[in-house]
Parts: sequence; C-alpha cells; structure tokens
Amino acid sequence: MRSDHEANRGSWNHGRIIGPKPPLKPKHIWAIRTRLQHEGRVRDLAMFNAAIDSKLRGCDLVRLRVSDIHLGDSIRLRTTIVQQKTGRPVPFELTEPTREALASWLRVRGLRGSDWLFPSRSRPGDHLTTRQYGRLLDDWVALIGLDPAAYGTHSLRRTKVALVYKRTGNLRACQLLLGHTKLESTVRYLGIEVDDALVLSEQTDL
Repeated sequence: MRSDHEANRGSWNHGRIIGPKPPLKPKHIWAIRTRLQHEGRVRDLAMFNAAIDSKLRGCDLVRLRVSDIHLGDSIRLRTTIVQQKTGRPVPFELTEPTREALASWLRVRGLRGSDWLFPSRSRPGDHLTTRQYGRLLDDWVALIGLDPAAYGTHSLRRTKVALVYKRTGNLRACQLLLGHTKLESTVRYLGIEVDDALVLSEQTDL
C-alpha cells in the first residue's frame, strides 16, 4: 500500500511514455548529425554515430575503449566486443561518417589505446555513465524538435537494425547484429507483428 508521501510524489513513470521506444528515422539521423556538426560538438557527434552503427546497449557503448575502434593509425572498418549482459561477442561495422567523427574526436582528445573512448568529464579515470548517455540523447533529439520522453538509448540501438529488417526482412541478420541468443528476442525487440510478416509474404512471388 502506498503512503501519503508516495502518492503525493507520484509514480516514477508519471509523464513518461512507457514501452518500447521507437527507432529514429533517417531524416532524424541526418538532422541531428547536421546540428552537432554545426555546433562543433565533436564528442557528441562521434558518440551519436557510434551508437547508430554499433547497435550496442548503453552499458556497452559507454565502456568502449579506444583500442576497440582504433588500430595503428586508423579507425577500424569492423570490430567485435563482448557484451556485458550476455558475455557473448557481437560484431559491428563503422561506416565512413562514423570513422571520420571518431578520428576527429581522438585528435581533439588525444586518447591512448587503453583509455575509455568516452571518458567522464566529472570523474577522472572513469567513463561516461549510462545515465549521462541518456541525458545526452535527450539533448540530441530535442535539438531537432523531437520529444525526449518519446525516445531512449534503445532507440539508437534499434535504429539501424529496424532499417535492415524493413529493407530485407532478414530476421537472422538482425539477430546477429543485435547479439541476441534467441530469434524470439529479436522478434519482440523489433516489435514485429503478424501484419509485418504477411506484408513480407505478399511481396514474395513464387
């Protein structure tokens, strides 16, 4: 039973949109990148692009080290990390815009291979927290007039995979990209409904 104090304070989800947060659309990605570039927010652009390409959970994104994405004198085309939640390796690609943004960030920050890719500014020696990442995301979507309450860090994790599924219908590929152990998890994560499956079937001629 809730106390009077708890009732007055309100529920934790008051005013928030509950449930799976939608992925960003290509026009949103372009708009956010443009704003971050225009404002010279080098770290934020690198992090935003890396989040889209890597499809990582927030806990894994903030724990990336420079050596995970940098080899020799260049940014890797592809890399693999071990997921914190599952302990399983997951590969991802780094597209040209992301490699350019990461290279610019490393030049500005001068990080070494063993350093966190996105170090905390308030806690020397540590990386950004997932809470700080969430606040950055709120800021990014607000820059282009979107409601921060409607999006979360999983929106960025889901964005590229949702496009892959929409264009190919290849659930197995989406499963591998997300690092899910079960295909059913991928189906739930992408919010695939019976109607989606029927549309794909209708588009397949025999």
